[in-house]
Amino acid sequence: MRFCSLGSGSTGNAWLVESGKTRVLIDCGIGPDRLTARLVQAGVDPARIDAILVTHEHDDHVGGAAGFARRHSIPVHCTYGTLQGAGSALSGIAGLREIEPSGRFAIGDFEVLPVAVPHDAREPVQFVLGDGVRRIGVITDLGSITPHVVASFSGLDALVLEANHDAAMLQQGPYPKFLKDRVGGRYGHLSNEVAARLLAAVASERLQHVVAAHLSLKNNTAALARRAFAGTLGCAEDWIAIATEDGLDWREVFPARP
Repeated sequence: MRFCSLGSGSTGNAWLVESGKTRVLIDCGIGPDRLTARLVQAGVDPARIDAILVTHEHDDHVGGAAGFARRHSIPVHCTYGTLQGAGSALSGIAGLREIEPSGRFAIGDFEVLPVAVPHDAREPVQFVLGDGVRRIGVITDLGSITPHVVASFSGLDALVLEANHDAAMLQQGPYPKFLKDRVGGRYGHLSNEVAARLLAAVASERLQHVVAAHLSLKNNTAALARRAFAGTLGCAEDWIAIATEDGLDWREVFPARP
């Protein structure tokens, strides 16, 4: 199993996870042409994507889904609430498939677990993908920690975890008060500190990769996110990978040692 980012942050999100002959995109908030160029750069034929999993209807996660799916006849999976909230952003897709939060389903070599999360969207989920041997979790938009989230994302081999903002930078930064309240609220985005608490709750000796994702360009820095995560794990700061708006190179996930 391996994974990479084709873009992370408010300018557009897309994660590619591959196992065997199966390739799945988690979110598609990047326009079809730019996404195609990044896939080619990653050595992947866009026509070989088996499915797109959409976490929620915000444009930076779904904005490119319809155009890319129509261009390559790729099925799109999302919750009923996401479909209703997305409107035209998910229109004209022949292979649109509705999923249930916490309802496991299969795509090729993957078992997919959608996980309901607190975020300011209609019916948002994040995802855990497993191939029977390894499991990767992707959490990019989450306002607060719940027992369900902790249980669902425990015991992973790789974790992509939102570290959206530094709380002090957000409060002292340029956003208007209503936006600061939204981002820092229970249904907004995780600060470095809260994300580190979630990491501490789910981390195990199985973890091979931890990636800090969805960093705000105005309210966070890679150094602060790395420091928070590394302090929790007791590892070197440069072991924590950072997904940027330009993406993140492939990361290989190996079977756990017996």
